[in-house]
Amino acid sequence: MTSAVRVLLADDHTLVRAGFRTLLESLPGVTVAAEAGDGQEALRLIDEHRPDVILMDIAMPGLNGLEVTARVTQAFPHCRVIVLSMHLNEEYVLQALRAGASGYLLKDSGRAELEIAVRAVARGETYLSPPVSKQVIADYVQRVGGENSLFERLTPRQREVLQLIAEGHTTQGIAHQLGISVKTVETHRAQLMERLDIHDIAGLVRYAIRVGLVSAEQ
Repeated sequence: MTSAVRVLLADDHTLVRAGFRTLLESLPGVTVAAEAGDGQEALRLIDEHRPDVILMDIAMPGLNGLEVTARVTQAFPHCRVIVLSMHLNEEYVLQALRAGASGYLLKDSGRAELEIAVRAVARGETYLSPPVSKQVIADYVQRVGGENSLFERLTPRQREVLQLIAEGHTTQGIAHQLGISVKTVETHRAQLMERLDIHDIAGLVRYAIRVGLVSAEQ
């Protein structure tokens, strides 16, 4: 490749970012353009730096990596996203592909695999860590309808509210974080319950975990 590949790191763990930065900066022709500690900061820095490749943590508070990926692939189609995860969770992989990610990399991958993934995605290819590739792609091609298509019909704001509910934020807390009124949050919650046919908060939390919006550990 004739020009350096510019990478943006988005992960809410400082030490994880430091580790990836060290690995990336050891690769010839790869530079780290910026680092983000949460989803909102990632969107701002992507707009500012327009990186070639984004390494996106899947589990960030407030606005998770899947939602950021979906917004990035719409607003900045030239930016290629590699979703990072600690877990080989099939649902997360499927959601990442649907969101428009160009790669899915397990966090325990080695330096050589990181280099292969970054260069492949920068060339416009798709890269999945070997443990997830074959089975996940087959399932992704075959799976239609059901719970996942229902999730995809939610608006970006509804998905954002759903994630914050699942993370345990209060109605007032969600209103403050999103800069909207309490009544608007209540309206979004009512619409979520109606569209998903789920009528209590615990049900919304279980649904958010099933579709990979939040992890069970959160």
